[in-house]
Amino acid sequence: MSWTCPKCERELPWKDFRHYCKRVSLDSLFEGRSEELLLVFDKILAEVADWPKVLISTTPNCIVFYRRTGFLVIRPMKKWLDLKFYSKVQHKEKPVIKSVAAGKKYENHIRLTSLDELKPRIFMYLRESYEGV
Repeated sequence: MSWTCPKCERELPWKDFRHYCKRVSLDSLFEGRSEELLLVFDKILAEVADWPKVLISTTPNCIVFYRRTGFLVIRPMKKWLDLKFYSKVQHKEKPVIKSVAAGKKYENHIRLTSLDELKPRIFMYLRESYEGV
């Protein structure tokens, strides 16, 4: 049930879905970033993009993964990738560095700097976010 915006030709969850209506290249978000950060992102992308009904959108600052609503936001920073995901419970344990209430959910952040930090537990968090939205 996705919809394609006639202006930016972006695939979105439904008609009139609020979005950044300008094409932003994924490559531009990784300009000046390390190859390692790109590898970390590619590994996440390879896993999450295969989940059913996932749509991916870029803005000038981040990559947003949607199902019915956004469940994962990845911001490529200079030295790390900031992953923001949502959960029904607060996560106080590492690798989560911040977990704050956002409505009836919690907004959680993880920062990754290398491929060896991308553990299976992180994919469990992302899947939980995907299934919870």
